[in-house]
Amino acid sequence: MLSAAEVSVSRAGDAVLDGVSLAVDPGERVLIQGPSGAGKTTLFSVLGLLEPPDSGTVTVDGRDVSDLPDRELARLRRSVLGYVYQDFKLIPDLTARENAALPQDHAGERDDVWLEELFDRLGIAGVADQYPASLSGGESQRVATARALANRPDVVLADEPTGQLDPDTAASLLDLLCSLQADLGTALVVVSHDRSLVDRFDRVLVLADGTITAAD
Repeated sequence: MLSAAEVSVSRAGDAVLDGVSLAVDPGERVLIQGPSGAGKTTLFSVLGLLEPPDSGTVTVDGRDVSDLPDRELARLRRSVLGYVYQDFKLIPDLTARENAALPQDHAGERDDVWLEELFDRLGIAGVADQYPASLSGGESQRVATARALANRPDVVLADEPTGQLDPDTAASLLDLLCSLQADLGTALVVVSHDRSLVDRFDRVLVLADGTITAAD
């Protein structure tokens, strides 16, 4: 479904990713661990087609994306991939519902019934008409999760999704995300330093010194 082959990225002459290769199967849950500064967010950006690698290839649903035009990359980001960011990235002047609906609006296919189901299951139906400034961290991350799932993507990528949440809120959010992911058959790739997440995943990889290995 999603793979990287010999992907490398450098910053100011230093290798952040050095020949990273991995493959994610449909419906699989993969956790990528590593300390702060290990390159997890860079790998998230490369896998999410938000940043091209300096070398190597990224393949989505069997297609090498290296030479795809911007319009096609945008379509893949919109329809095949979903994103959950550590800092939520909600638009301040849109309501929670409007933020979650953005992927559908960009695709030109609003599905209010599915959005309502997402808000109900994520426990945020009561804040659907509120603006981000009035939401708690947990509510904001749940809205961001609804947005990631709005177009029923094949792969959800999450960058430190529990990084700004207290342990109880983080555990509740991950339970909901994994439940929705399982129901949809969506693959889930989470990059995080949080060791408490390990038991929820089919496979755990470790990113360190620019390379990736299977966890012990």
